Amino acid sequence: MNMKKLLNDTSLLWLIALPGIIHLAVFKYVPLLGNVIAFQNYNLFLGIWNSPWAGFEHFVRMFAYAEFFKILKNTLLISFYSILFGFPAPLMLALLLNEVRRSWVKKSVQTLLYLPHFLSWIIVGGIFLNMFETYFTDTRYFVGMLVSIGIWKEIGWGMIIYLAALAGINPHLYEAAMVDGAGRWRQMWYVSLPSLMPAIVVLFLLRIGNMLDANVEQMLVFLNPLVRDVGEVIDTYVYRMGLLSAQFSYTTAIGIFKSLVGLTLILSLNKLSKKLTGESIY
Repeated sequence: MNMKKLLNDTSLLWLIALPGIIHLAVFKYVPLLGNVIAFQNYNLFLGIWNSPWAGFEHFVRMFAYAEFFKILKNTLLISFYSILFGFPAPLMLALLLNEVRRSWVKKSVQTLLYLPHFLSWIIVGGIFLNMFETYFTDTRYFVGMLVSIGIWKEIGWGMIIYLAALAGINPHLYEAAMVDGAGRWRQMWYVSLPSLMPAIVVLFLLRIGNMLDANVEQMLVFLNPLVRDVGEVIDTYVYRMGLLSAQFSYTTAIGIFKSLVGLTLILSLNKLSKKLTGESIY
C-alpha cells in the first residue's frame, strides 16, 4: 500500500469519527470545567467567574451531614444486591439460551426478554405499583422489589452482549471438545465461559465503577416518604438538594466524591483482575 493511499484512508477515518469526537468533547469534557463550582459558593446570577470561593467547605459539609453515611450505605447496599444477583443473571440466561437449537424458539424468547428494556420507568412503575403497592410502602420489602424489577427490566438487554460474544466463538473448539468426550455441560464450562471471560471482566469492572450510581429514574418512580430511610440514595439526595433546593455547589461536591470513589474502585479492581485472570480493560 503506497503512502498516499494510506493517508487518504486515515483522513477518511478521521472524518467519519469527527462528529463523534466533537460530541464527546462538547458534552463530556467541556462540562467537566463546571466542577469548579464545588469549590465556590456558586451564585447563578454571578456565574462561575464572579462567584466567591469556598475552598473545601462543601466537602466538609457533606461528611458532616448526619444522614450522609446512611444515604451512602443505602446506595452501596442496593448496588451490591444489584451486582450480586443482577450481574450473573444475563450471563446464565445467555448460556442457557445458547443451548437452544431451534432458531425460532431462541429468537422468540430473546425478543420477549429484552422487550422490557424499551419500556420507560414511568410505564414499568405504573404497572408494578398497581400490582404490588403494599410492598413499596414496607421497608422490609422495598429494596428487594427494587432490585428484582431492575433485573427483570434489563436482563434481556445484558443478555444480548453475551449472546453476541458466544456467536463469535470458533465452532471448532466445540467440535474438539466433543471429540474429547465433553458433554454439553463441560462444553459450556470449558469452552463457552473461558471465551466469554474478556467480556465478563470488562462489564464487571464497568459495573463496579458505577457502584455509587443508582438508576435515578427508577428511584424517583418508586421512592416514597414511607421507605425513604432505606431507599434514599445519593442520586435522589442530589436531585432534592441540587435541582429542588438549588444547592449547586454542594451537590457538585457530592458528584466529585462519587467520581473519585468510582475511579478508585475501577483502577484497583482492574489491577487485581489483570493479576489474577490476565484480563483487564486496558
